[in-house]
Amino acid sequence: MARVKRGVTSHAKHKKVIKAAKGFYGRRKNTIRAAKSAVERSMQYAYRDRKNKKRTFRALWIQRLNAAVREHGLTYSRFIDGLAKSGIEVDRKALSELAIHEPASFAAVVEKARSALPAAKAA
Repeated sequence: MARVKRGVTSHAKHKKVIKAAKGFYGRRKNTIRAAKSAVERSMQYAYRDRKNKKRTFRALWIQRLNAAVREHGLTYSRFIDGLAKSGIEVDRKALSELAIHEPASFAAVVEKARSALPAAKAA
């Protein structure tokens, strides 16, 4: 049986890791042993932060909506409650964009949400 030489495979694997480590500092960019662990760790951070990015953006949209809705005399939670009761299904990202770029349209949405809420008691 013929002998199997694996230099080509190893070299290809190493090249792949070194390419992923491009831009790293010191030995981590050109020594396979250091690069491999650094790349593995960086991939873990990338995976984790792709999830966190969604969380961060949602929080941003909510803060923007809260600020925009308060100008119309409502709070964020009352606004979302009003939207649900009026049957308006628009996500927070779209509402945030609407509040920034189309204030008149957003004001109309706020009025729809307000009309779906029960009248507040006069204090």
